[in-house]
Amino acid sequence: MKTKNIILYVFIVFTYFGCERFLEEDPRAIVSPETFFASENDARQMVQGMYAILKNNSLYGQVGLDHFYDNGADIIEPNRAANFVEPIGNYSMNEALADVSVQKMSVSDTWKDLYRIIHNANLTIFRVAGNEAVGSQDVRDEIIAESRFLRGLCYWHIWSLWGAAPYYTEVLTLEEISVLGRTDEATIAAGILEDLQYAQDNLENQYDGDQSGRASKWAAAVIMAKIYMKQQQWQLGLDKCLEILNQSPHRLLPTYNEVFDQFNEYNAEIIWSLDFARDINSQFDPAFPGRSFAGNNNWRPSMFNPRLRDEPLNTDERGALGDALRDGGEAFNGTGLQVASKDFAEKFPTNDLRRELNIVDNYLGFDLVFPYIAKFWNLELDRSPRFNHSDNRMVFRLGDVALMAAECENERPGGNPNAAFEYIREIRERAYETQEEAEAILGLNQQQFREAIYDERKWELAGECHRRYDLIRWGILLDVVQNLEYRFWKPNENIRPWHVKLPIPLQELENNPQLLADDPTNNGYR
Repeated sequence: MKTKNIILYVFIVFTYFGCERFLEEDPRAIVSPETFFASENDARQMVQGMYAILKNNSLYGQVGLDHFYDNGADIIEPNRAANFVEPIGNYSMNEALADVSVQKMSVSDTWKDLYRIIHNANLTIFRVAGNEAVGSQDVRDEIIAESRFLRGLCYWHIWSLWGAAPYYTEVLTLEEISVLGRTDEATIAAGILEDLQYAQDNLENQYDGDQSGRASKWAAAVIMAKIYMKQQQWQLGLDKCLEILNQSPHRLLPTYNEVFDQFNEYNAEIIWSLDFARDINSQFDPAFPGRSFAGNNNWRPSMFNPRLRDEPLNTDERGALGDALRDGGEAFNGTGLQVASKDFAEKFPTNDLRRELNIVDNYLGFDLVFPYIAKFWNLELDRSPRFNHSDNRMVFRLGDVALMAAECENERPGGNPNAAFEYIREIRERAYETQEEAEAILGLNQQQFREAIYDERKWELAGECHRRYDLIRWGILLDVVQNLEYRFWKPNENIRPWHVKLPIPLQELENNPQLLADDPTNNGYR
């Protein structure tokens, strides 16, 4: 969906959700559903608009979700004490800081954008159901399924990050929304699963061509499996993983490097990847000339790309490194705010072939100050300039599902660690030179294999927005963080048990006191 048409929705639907006027307007006064949902094209533009919000900096466009799912764990650290990543990475977050937005990115921005999509999905579902002007029943079913997927995805993030939260699936006015309390986690999870099962039943196996950025039925199945696993419903999780492994068109690639090939971004292992395009901007902030917010270009590679001012280790060689980069049409023009953590770099097995994409401490023969996660790099100056990348944003891939299946098999009643190993045999074999190394975790007991999976997910999925989610559902985030050494700050000293969730931002509490009435501690932050 690399198209400028996705920006059209900005001028039609619910842009007020991103500003202080969140509770001041009635959506029915802004949009006339009776006239807008008059064709299939209208409905599909609404769906495209929801994808556009997903690409905002607060979600998948920069490192909005990375902050919550990777930073403050044991894989990624910044290369300097940058203010806007400090509250999460250093566990100094509070209600007031949750409202502080830098580069259109904060806890509050993430909360608002997730609910913007939910609100738009509710409207789309309501107006498309039974509306023959939109198209045939099959067309309507697909549009509703995609809307329910996007709604389920957003509620999954809300459920994961905040736990109990406002939950609604009807078209409500802002006045009605402003008095909603927090729905319990079990009810939210049940609603998500219902939405996602409908999506799996009605979406396509995969989308090709200019539709490749759309989520397929298998993206819905991945989230369902993750929810079952967090609920420790291991057999249900395994069953869902096996549906994906056995019925989807996806397969594991022969090598780890091929998965991250920038010229094959829709490869067979990728279940869902959000597409981006260069030079497509919709909103500009005068404080950051040339940078777009809520556009369709990708910031994220710039966060992983090094800064030349930081490199190399021998500062006398900086000019030589710059020359060598330019000779290859490359540049160290990123921010370096997402580098491999000290702990991750020190512990990554030296005989693991995945290391070369996850720990880069020498480039073009120059020793570097920091270890970088190069699988997210794009240093090509002409094709991928700073803060204007066309690189896709990988969301789910089959390697993750194989690891999930192995974990479910090991944890389910009557599970067998050796049988669990077979689900990840291909992953291990492509990660090591010899069969002996690949099979080093074969023959373990349940607890030993459980701990092996902890590490295997760490090495395989580094920086792919799974780590804190995993550590939290395993119940070990506190123990892991307290036993780490960090370059900056003291997250190991600051972390507390309540940091497994985020606070609801102060502005939301002021707009809707019922949120605090339902939980006076605000997830432990007061």
